[in-house]
Amino acid sequence: MIEVNNLSKYYKISKEQKKDRGEKFSEDFVIGVKNISFNCIPGRIFGLIGPNGAGKTTALRMIGTMLKPSGGNITVNGFDTIKESYFVKQRLGFLSGNTGLYDRLTAEEMVRYYADLHQMSNSEYMRQRNYLFNLLDMNQFSSTRIAKLSTGMKQKVNIARTMIHNPKVVVFDEPTSGLDIMASQNIIKLIQECKNNNKTIIFSSHRFDEIKLLCDDLAIIHNGKLFFNGTFKNFINQMKAKTLEDEFIRLIGGAKSV
Repeated sequence: MIEVNNLSKYYKISKEQKKDRGEKFSEDFVIGVKNISFNCIPGRIFGLIGPNGAGKTTALRMIGTMLKPSGGNITVNGFDTIKESYFVKQRLGFLSGNTGLYDRLTAEEMVRYYADLHQMSNSEYMRQRNYLFNLLDMNQFSSTRIAKLSTGMKQKVNIARTMIHNPKVVVFDEPTSGLDIMASQNIIKLIQECKNNNKTIIFSSHRFDEIKLLCDDLAIIHNGKLFFNGTFKNFINQMKAKTLEDEFIRLIGGAKSV
């Protein structure tokens, strides 16, 4: 479970940056997110959506222990992301569209490296490795160096290294961005498998078709503030526009944050 309580993140800016923002800007900081709260429940897919610069990635990186909050707190399966970050990392997988893989390693070596970081036994590794490589159809290129892999193949390696330690909580930060249909489907398949295995899942995407297909719960963020937080079913029931896309635009264009 992920519990986010009154979470805020502010970034200090220099005098030059402040000047670039114009005479009307008087603050010494900019807002990443401001006083947002939500819960992600095991066995349900929580969608976090918003326009570019809304604060989605900032919030997800704080959940993933990569950023420290300016205010509020986050717990992942009962562990505080600041005070108990080691235990959070043990239980969490973080997948984004930026693979950042080592070109000189093979797919197998890359995944094994992350298993070793998590101090997995050989039997644990082989069990999870075989499950993931079969699920993602990776066996045919397991011994190929990453530099020679296609974009879709690299993303499969990225998925496998993220999931090799069988995390109970998984963060997907726009994982299908820039990918073709086949590569995107591998990620969709994985997210559905995570739900079937009762994992806690938070999913951010710009693709409304993916949101409609996958999400049980939904939060909309804009300018660092929440504009909706509830079940996807409730969102559909309260819509005033005809489509999800139009309702999204309507909300962030004029509604008050929650």
